[in-house]
Amino acid sequence: MQTLPTIGFLGLGQMGAAMAERLVDAGYSLQVFDPNPSSVEPFVRRGAVAHPSPASVADAAAIVLACLPSQDVSRQAAYGPDGVASGSAIRIYAEMSTIGKETIEDIANALRARGIDTVDAPITGGAPGARAGTLAMLVSGAAESIAAMRPLLKVIGKEVYVMGEQPGMAQVMKLLNNLVMATNTVAAAEGLVFGAKAGLDPDMVLQVLEAGTGASYAASRIMANAVAGVFHYGAAISIISKDVSVGVHEASLLGVDMPVIAKARDAWNAAAGAGRGRDDFTTILKVIEEPHGVTVRGRPA
Repeated sequence: MQTLPTIGFLGLGQMGAAMAERLVDAGYSLQVFDPNPSSVEPFVRRGAVAHPSPASVADAAAIVLACLPSQDVSRQAAYGPDGVASGSAIRIYAEMSTIGKETIEDIANALRARGIDTVDAPITGGAPGARAGTLAMLVSGAAESIAAMRPLLKVIGKEVYVMGEQPGMAQVMKLLNNLVMATNTVAAAEGLVFGAKAGLDPDMVLQVLEAGTGASYAASRIMANAVAGVFHYGAAISIISKDVSVGVHEASLLGVDMPVIAKARDAWNAAAGAGRGRDDFTTILKVIEEPHGVTVRGRPA
């Protein structure tokens, strides 16, 4: 029987933990790091080895995956004083966070100087997809490193989309996806508030949207949860705000103006700035409801 390689994993938040659990379930031995001990403990109970830093993880595993909350955290984990760049065993670093093209290029350049190859590997599908193993895996990087990663990616997700050989191209695709999703989510919430204010049944609104040209994942999945009173889809408003802000910024660097998406970005940033940053992003419906004096709820889930 083939022996599975030991894998390093940095970041055991909602998305990271769900992906790491799938690797453990598949028989992989994990070397893990997260600054929150309560996030690490469930994996230690299942046989994972906890480490005090990313560098320590990179001393113990040739392939290290990272799912981290911000550009700064990703930079520090990669080439900070205790980053994976200092590790002695690491050969491939797969960055699964949504951090943008500029940041992943900086990370790839810094690690290349230490003989470490970077695979740009953001995922899409949300926490439900991470738990179910149905994530879409977006990757860019050297073909041989992607080949080495593919068995892991197929455990974590369903489809693997190779966006190119340069780290950064997968980030562009992920940002594009999140820009459209975040804008559609705000649009769906505004439409639902309009319908409720006019007296329409929210469940019927969702049914008609699904059947007509207004159909979208944002309405049929994301807002359907909110209308049912379920506000734990799996990502915080602060994460969506960050992703959309990074996306609009990187588009501007290419001279691409996004006036409609920029308005949606402003809505997410305003929600985060109003103290809702830690709330699940489905609560954007509540944010849009409040000034209109209406509550959009249908039948409980």
